Amino acid sequence: MTPMKPPVAALFLALTAALAAPAQQTLDRATLDTWMKELSNWGRWGAKDQMGTANLITPEVRRKAAALVKEGVSVSLSRATDSVRAADNSRPFAQKMIESGIDPNPMFAMETYTIAFHGASLTHFDALSHMVYNGKLYNGYAQEEVNATGAHQLAVDAYKAGFFSRGVLVDIPRLKGVKYLEPGTAIYPADLDTWEKMSGIRIRSGDIVFIRTGRWARRAEKGPWDTDKASAGLHVSCARWFKQRDIAALGSDVHAELMPSPVKGVPYPIHQLMIIAMGVPMFDNCDLEGLGEAAAQRKRWEFLLTAAPLVVPLGTGSPLNPIATF
Repeated sequence: MTPMKPPVAALFLALTAALAAPAQQTLDRATLDTWMKELSNWGRWGAKDQMGTANLITPEVRRKAAALVKEGVSVSLSRATDSVRAADNSRPFAQKMIESGIDPNPMFAMETYTIAFHGASLTHFDALSHMVYNGKLYNGYAQEEVNATGAHQLAVDAYKAGFFSRGVLVDIPRLKGVKYLEPGTAIYPADLDTWEKMSGIRIRSGDIVFIRTGRWARRAEKGPWDTDKASAGLHVSCARWFKQRDIAALGSDVHAELMPSPVKGVPYPIHQLMIIAMGVPMFDNCDLEGLGEAAAQRKRWEFLLTAAPLVVPLGTGSPLNPIATF
């Protein structure tokens, strides 16, 4: 990994932010409930809205994103399914051949895929029907809208036109001059502020932001671990920061959550605030190692981001392959 080499002034800013970052703070459910109201986007795009902050990706945002392509070099942000399955000793993705070249008189090769994409392994997209809190989904829809047949509101097919916007990488290990963050390391709003200053990129409305913790680099060096028990990630206070920037979507190389959770009794507070209160769709388990190297080589932390979930009318999410193009 190539760490950033900030000038003295930027290094001073980084050290100042590190000193100013609060110690891990344990919050309670009542505080989170207050934030759920304060950060809410319910009704912002109408009572029947299905897309949340993806509405911020306007034609003008798309045109500006397209103009970021200078070289035509693309980098995939998707984790390979085979390596995930082998390393995790789990089977979130199964492939069964139903026709192949060893059959009598073969003509076609065909298979069946079985995909359990929600979880800690596969790169996937969370639609706004993915999470419920106090009986409600985003925009006030009742939890019963997601039943045994699927999501009857806020399903993934609301995004069938795909994502086409400016992507921004926030590479916290490079900010701190390390290969990866250790599990349990909190990322605070001060870290996000410092990254903006050092990278020269201000996150703005309609952006799709990716937070690199170095999860896959650490995993390659030390092996897998239970990221639901211990993970570097965003402190819950970062949700307000993202609301102020008005981002369109949030991605990470894990689930974006700081684990153990800083909110007592609430295991996934970032998901709760981003998806349910703010209506921010999320990209989980992205492989940001290649993107980090490509961005560092170019000293460019912005790019065109494209991604297209499967068009599943009742789906709560989808596996997908996000692409960054420089």
